[in-house]
Amino acid sequence: MELVQQQEENREAKVYRVAAELYRQDPDWVTFFREVLGVEGIIRQVFASPLELARFEQTQEYSEIQQMVAKLRERAAEPADAREPTRVITVRLPKSLHESLRNEAHDRKTSMNKLCISKLLQMVDEKLIPNE
Repeated sequence: MELVQQQEENREAKVYRVAAELYRQDPDWVTFFREVLGVEGIIRQVFASPLELARFEQTQEYSEIQQMVAKLRERAAEPADAREPTRVITVRLPKSLHESLRNEAHDRKTSMNKLCISKLLQMVDEKLIPNE
């Protein structure tokens, strides 16, 4: 059991080292997200199963990686990377939720787009997602 725990800690440390090295290279936030947190990023390569990923998302290393993304987002408006074109989604919201988001964005002196991206980048507790 102790060996399994050490291997898990080694994987967490490995992912964090890769993320920290990329962060030191000062990429735009989209590149960092794609390479670290994206579908083919280092996190999903190392923690392939949903259970492994969920466990990693509870670690200090994951929290610090989220902070790296936030810091990179503070300084850049749009990514310069042509590999990452922008996509648009349409989300149907009740008027009251839309108004709440609009007010929160105004209070935070940011755009609704930036606010919504920030919210989408955060972990969601599966217990809070309704089944269809």
